[in-house]
Amino acid sequence: MAYRTLNPFTERLIQEFPDCTSAELEAALAKADALYHSTWSRGDIAPRLAVLSKLAALLAENCEELARTMALEMGKPVSQGRAEVGLCTSIASYYAANAAALLKPQPVENDIGEAWVEFHPIGVLLAVEPWNFPIYQLIRVVVPAIAVGNPLIFKHAGIVPQCAALFAEIVRQAGAPDGAVTNLYVSSSKIADLLADPRIQGVALTGSEGAGSKVGARASEMLKKSTLELGGSDVFVVLDDADITKAVQAAVSARIHNAGQVCIGAKRFVIQREVADVFIEQFVAGMSNVVMGDPMLEETTLGPLASPEALDDLSLQVADAVRNGAQVLIGGKRADRQGFFYEPTLLTGITKENPAFYQEFFGPVGQVFVVDNDDAVVELANDSLFGLGGTIFSSNVERARLLASRIETGMVFINTPTTSRPELPFGGIKRSGYGRELGDEGLKEFVNRKLVVVAKG
Repeated sequence: MAYRTLNPFTERLIQEFPDCTSAELEAALAKADALYHSTWSRGDIAPRLAVLSKLAALLAENCEELARTMALEMGKPVSQGRAEVGLCTSIASYYAANAAALLKPQPVENDIGEAWVEFHPIGVLLAVEPWNFPIYQLIRVVVPAIAVGNPLIFKHAGIVPQCAALFAEIVRQAGAPDGAVTNLYVSSSKIADLLADPRIQGVALTGSEGAGSKVGARASEMLKKSTLELGGSDVFVVLDDADITKAVQAAVSARIHNAGQVCIGAKRFVIQREVADVFIEQFVAGMSNVVMGDPMLEETTLGPLASPEALDDLSLQVADAVRNGAQVLIGGKRADRQGFFYEPTLLTGITKENPAFYQEFFGPVGQVFVVDNDDAVVELANDSLFGLGGTIFSSNVERARLLASRIETGMVFINTPTTSRPELPFGGIKRSGYGRELGDEGLKEFVNRKLVVVAKG
């Protein structure tokens, strides 16, 4: 069975779930399409925003259950799970309060007459989502879809079926009608067929390059809108005038949060030579002090990787990097304990000839580079297949701003790790994907921007 709960801390199989049948899939599509042609999608926005307000309240009310279900299924420490649910609550609240204004018709100056752009739903959407942030990944697509009026069917990752079911039930309790948001345990092999169905008008995917390539190609073949949020190998830049203590604290957090399984988590640490020795010494010390353990315990800061496959992939990747010349500053192997744990790891001495230079490490593994000046920072940062986020630490904000403008990426944060907020557009370039989620831009990714013109006279 593709969908199952395998506890990554105990390594025990908890429960398996069957894939949906063809009849269940057809029923879900029919309900969603019927809802799109109803007043729910095409009528007043107020009832939809009322659902979002209720959803925010229910997420807060069910925070503990959601956090513990994440810990059970993919190993996220409960404290981090609560933080994830808190962010989701703020996203639902933000759109409940602001979507009506953001979707108001926008006037367009022209020489024909009065003109404006209206924003309308386009139809049923498909969302293909990963396991690393089981609720947040859903909320980013579900909330804008409800606000706009696009019914949505989501296929969640096979290792978080209970998270998917719990979230869908909370949306139902918030007052969303049948067909507004549907959870389907559908196999990856059926995604191509789903995208070919004329009732599906767009797809949003967060996941691997491979999955993004296949889904993006299929959507393009069907002439349907797609957004892709894929991997990242973000730089974390420490300039010679940075506050080293704050930079180290942020660096450790960025690398161990969610066991390093974060697309926007800093993975390449680019340190200017003047401060490299002191930063690296403190960084190694900080990584050695993380608390590895049961994700259900409050004191745990580093949980297990989400699956045995994730652990095997990371172990092979680090071993290959070392075989090609990388030096291990700390860690470098699977932890000697029960659970899918990998030791906090820092690698250095990685050259362009090492395959690791262009890879994303999806776990608690960081690459450390030492450079001489600002130009070298930009050169290394941009020599990447990815372009999702980035971080710069400096006491000179203007200097950091100039560097931020030169780095080829979708987001740059100065003096704080790359993060996500409801009002901030989220997304990348290059192999990190295309399109944006959250903010005004994310709300309008899947809308019909309809121009209306009233001629003079």
